Amino acid sequence: MRRLIRILGWLVGVVVVVIVCLFVFLRHGKTPTTAGPEADALAKEMWRAVDGDAWNRTGALRWKVQWRKHLWDRQRSLARVEWYGNKVLFDVNSKQGRAWKKDVEITDESGKSALLEQAWKLWINDSFWLNPMVKAFDDGTSRSSGTVDGKRALQVAYASGGVTPGDTYLWILDDSGRPVAWRVWVQILHVPGLQFSWEGWTRLPTGAWVATSHKQLGLDLVKIEELRAGATLSEVESPDPFAPILK
Repeated sequence: MRRLIRILGWLVGVVVVVIVCLFVFLRHGKTPTTAGPEADALAKEMWRAVDGDAWNRTGALRWKVQWRKHLWDRQRSLARVEWYGNKVLFDVNSKQGRAWKKDVEITDESGKSALLEQAWKLWINDSFWLNPMVKAFDDGTSRSSGTVDGKRALQVAYASGGVTPGDTYLWILDDSGRPVAWRVWVQILHVPGLQFSWEGWTRLPTGAWVATSHKQLGLDLVKIEELRAGATLSEVESPDPFAPILK
């Protein structure tokens, strides 16, 4: 027994050392940046590099991230989120809708509200990963620019909005203004300045560009799959899956 306890203690110690080393190795300090017209111009260049105008013409999208499936009707601000046997249809602005667990509708207010809130948070996170480049001028944002390893960098801070207002993102851009990576200072992650790649760029039928692969230490930690998009919902899925909340 004592030998087992010593082995377990040794393993715990190794894990702690690995975690500390990863924290030190993966974290990044804030890059010196300057606010002003140059930063705003860089944000507009990033918008053009991913064709933000084409994104505005993208009326609906369907995609999968890990165990979460999404359908987003951007024209009507409606979303469907499916995960682990749960399905929720809701209005992304009011967070009102209907919820099912294993095809059985949840009608009690407490259970339904909990699923609606969870679905909204999943949608907020996964839709932001889908195309945050076009949100650099959202209400509550501030922009500043600098350089990282000789590449132009755009920092966008969000004072409001989303699930965790106060988050900051530093985009590292290529010569065309398209992101190659970002560093994030967000409440949900405990490693400050963690860097993810932006690659696997795919052009949607509407003309907008989105990245489908985000790697860290060679691992594809946020991978967008089964991506489909169109100018209208009917180009992505029919009949209308949101009919149950529009009656």
